[in-house]
Amino acid sequence: MANKVETSLIDPLFECLQKEQFLTIATIDHETSAPYVSAISWVYAPDKKRVFIAIDQRSRIVENIKKHPAIVLTLIANESTYSINGNAHLKVDKLEGVPLKLTLIELRISEVRDVMFYGSKISKEPKYDKTYDEKAATKLDQQVLQAMKENA
Repeated sequence: MANKVETSLIDPLFECLQKEQFLTIATIDHETSAPYVSAISWVYAPDKKRVFIAIDQRSRIVENIKKHPAIVLTLIANESTYSINGNAHLKVDKLEGVPLKLTLIELRISEVRDVMFYGSKISKEPKYDKTYDEKAATKLDQQVLQAMKENA
């Protein structure tokens, strides 16, 4: 039986995207037109129809989105794996209040699918540790989240 396709975030996914979260982003490479996948963590959903992503201005993702706005986010949450599809654009060239040169990308969601293979569930969600100064990482994460919220 096919999984239901949603046109916006379901409640558990919206809740996950209120804080830093591990996910992957798939874009179309602006030079090769091949798939390009990267792991990201600075995300925020201002509502159930949009997701904000903060990315280093020098990231290949920025150029990819300028040429090909279609993207897919892959999120492991709610005991499953979800693809969040839509078109993205550069909302803010440089986020204010953040010491890094970050671009704010806005994804307008067109569909959300549960893509977990049949008869299974995620028993342990991915976790990661920051490999630099913990206090500095926490401060930066808070600055980025605040800047994203201010652009909602």
